[in-house]
Amino acid sequence: MSDEYTLPDWLNVSRETHSRLTGLLDLVKKWNPAINLVSAASLTDGWDRHVMDSAQLSALVEAASGRWVDLGSGAGFPGLVVAALASELNPSIRVSLVESDRRKATFLTEAARQLGLDVEVICARVEQLASLRADIISARALAPLNKLLGLTLPHLNNIGRCVFLKGQNHMEEVKEARLHWAFESEIQESKTMTRSAVLTLRNIHHA
Repeated sequence: MSDEYTLPDWLNVSRETHSRLTGLLDLVKKWNPAINLVSAASLTDGWDRHVMDSAQLSALVEAASGRWVDLGSGAGFPGLVVAALASELNPSIRVSLVESDRRKATFLTEAARQLGLDVEVICARVEQLASLRADIISARALAPLNKLLGLTLPHLNNIGRCVFLKGQNHMEEVKEARLHWAFESEIQESKTMTRSAVLTLRNIHHA
């Protein structure tokens, strides 16, 4: 079992949700040597690097409605964290995890089962899927923003939005993306990673 982790003040969830987040990190550590879900070095600070980095979407989870689709879910960051938060904060959300790697999709399915989370795991390349008609699409460490918008646009509904967890080069990615795309953006400083950000984009279309 992972060492006890004190949740930050901005994440107000129950003991049960805390236990689910702990359980997720334990499962990632257990499976990681076999299928390389995340870099081994990052697990030395797995709570902040992965769990809390994903959990900073909690306010969005609480306010969301409809279908939430997480692309390139991998180890479940942020998709399974979103599902764990939604189970307490907003059970009406339907969470779908898209992962093309069959071994990682198997991990996501088994982790959701063990954690008691109601999610849909879709093992396919996002480019090959019919429109998912999502209200919210999330992604973390999947692709540069310019490419990411091409992947996500076909799967958003008419009023849908994207939320992307981005690293220290996020402003450069936004600048590059604006050469090809038009969109409204909100950029929030990451609560967990220095110089990183959460990008929320709406009204996306080709420039």
